[in-house]
Amino acid sequence: MLGNVKFCKKIFLASVLFLISSSLFANEKDQIISKLESINSLEFTFDQLINRKSEKGSCLLEFPGKLKCNYFDDKKKELVINNKRLAITQKRYNKTYHYPVSKSPFLNILYKDKLVEIVKNGELKLSEQFVELIYFKDEAITVLFDKKTLDLKGWKIIDQYNNKINFSLNIISKNSNFEKSTFKIPEIN
Repeated sequence: MLGNVKFCKKIFLASVLFLISSSLFANEKDQIISKLESINSLEFTFDQLINRKSEKGSCLLEFPGKLKCNYFDDKKKELVINNKRLAITQKRYNKTYHYPVSKSPFLNILYKDKLVEIVKNGELKLSEQFVELIYFKDEAITVLFDKKTLDLKGWKIIDQYNNKINFSLNIISKNSNFEKSTFKIPEIN
């Protein structure tokens, strides 16, 4: 009989802890969603690691679907995404390459509704520094938020070419207004 009481207490404590942790996770998700919904644009610096190759730069992101990044390396590379079109310009060689964005994991970051879907449906994990949301749909994506401020801090993806991409960012400003020409796709050279 005493064994049944101890077992029932353990089951009860486990249930309470599960409900509390579920409630805390739901609260974290709600706070992240609220923060995302208040953002229209971001300016940030970034560190990107693709299969052990590191790149650094700065970006302007405007929801929905607009991104412009300038890379700091000696190649003088610029990336511009405007909705469904992506252009990468190698300024050093004066060459611009165009790509469709339709299958790119970038779509999950460039559209606020996709980010909110990741937060709502992703598996939440807490680490010392980050709130991680791991989401599986067509491909796996992990989106990172700062544990204290709940600001977007980066993402981890595997692209359509099977490259592992770790992208970390540091937000400089939020909700700035950018000129329409900022996200103009360069012409084909």
